[in-house]
Amino acid sequence: MSPQARKERERAERHQRIIDTARELAESQGWEAVTVRRLAELIEYSQPVLYSHFAGKSAIVTAVALQGVADLAVVLRKAHDEAAGPADALSRVSRAYLDFAAANPARYEAMFMMNVDLVWGLDAPQPLRDCFAELEALFRPFVAEADLGARTEVAWSALHGLATLDAHGRLRPDLREQRLDILVAEWLAAVGADPA
Repeated sequence: MSPQARKERERAERHQRIIDTARELAESQGWEAVTVRRLAELIEYSQPVLYSHFAGKSAIVTAVALQGVADLAVVLRKAHDEAAGPADALSRVSRAYLDFAAANPARYEAMFMMNVDLVWGLDAPQPLRDCFAELEALFRPFVAEADLGARTEVAWSALHGLATLDAHGRLRPDLREQRLDILVAEWLAAVGADPA
């Protein structure tokens, strides 16, 4: 390996270590605990080294969010691939979404609730488009292409609402499955689909 290639690999590893450490710190202590100074102490790099990778905390949170969205897309795709059909996919992918949010509260917060430099939509980075495409794939068998984007955004909003309310202890844990069943049944009824 050439010295230049080794330098690039070490830089990429350091970059990823900063992201991983920020995510782990946020998961254990909340995003308020994540500061450039604290990260520098934890990974034993100087603050200028961290600033050579990221402009500041917001850029680090954005990197955590972008990787989180990419990971969520993989989780959703796997759940969709395991489904027995379109109706089952709605249920499995919705459950996978809510499970991901519950298992990764700080990452989910970075992805969808914090002020980060990620813009959803047609010009979004590829991981965001991939994640949204996984949600769109759920409704493609049921609705016309012209309605697909809006239908997906409404469904995503419902999932996000459930995830957020659940994360903040506003929903009864014993009704989690019932809520999900009702949501999927309402989606299917709205598009005139057979729940079987």
